[in-house]
Amino acid sequence: MKKAETTRLTILQKAFELIYVKGYLTTSIDDIIATTEVTKGAFYYHFKTKDEMGLAIINDILKPTLISSFIQPLQNEQNPIDAIYNLMDNLLMKNEFLKVEYGCPASNFTQEMTPWNADFNNALNELTKQWTKVMTATIEKGKKNGFIREDVNAKQVTLFVMSGYWGIRNFGKLENSKKVYLPYLKELKSYLNSLK
Repeated sequence: MKKAETTRLTILQKAFELIYVKGYLTTSIDDIIATTEVTKGAFYYHFKTKDEMGLAIINDILKPTLISSFIQPLQNEQNPIDAIYNLMDNLLMKNEFLKVEYGCPASNFTQEMTPWNADFNNALNELTKQWTKVMTATIEKGKKNGFIREDVNAKQVTLFVMSGYWGIRNFGKLENSKKVYLPYLKELKSYLNSLK
């Protein structure tokens, strides 16, 4: 990797860590520069604006991580009930990238930025649509393979499960404890088993 590419990646990684803790709107370019220990000139060489850097964080840091954490696990198991439950259990209880006290970075960006930034909205919506599409397809495949009843509406199940995930993430953030996730996971298991 060339020095310029390494510097750019360092800025993105360090800025992401700072934004994940402090929030996007309350993190200044000066905060990012101080954390990354690059010059202002180096920052502006790579990014014309803070928002350009924010979009790069979504595309270069969040997307690959979320694809490997949220999407690929759904594609690796035959039984969608197990796949969805194991995914949620991993995201909430075991995933080291997602910190309970800071919530989900994609959700945080969505709440902070999409009301007033169309580019952020489009990038984050693309991620959500991809997750929705894969989970819905996993459920449909499960219906064909006899794991899930034929009368189950895959899209509705997907939206219900995803909404529960976003909501419980916020409860975890407020409580600063993974204990709040346990009743959700128990109820999720019961709900998913009712789809058989």
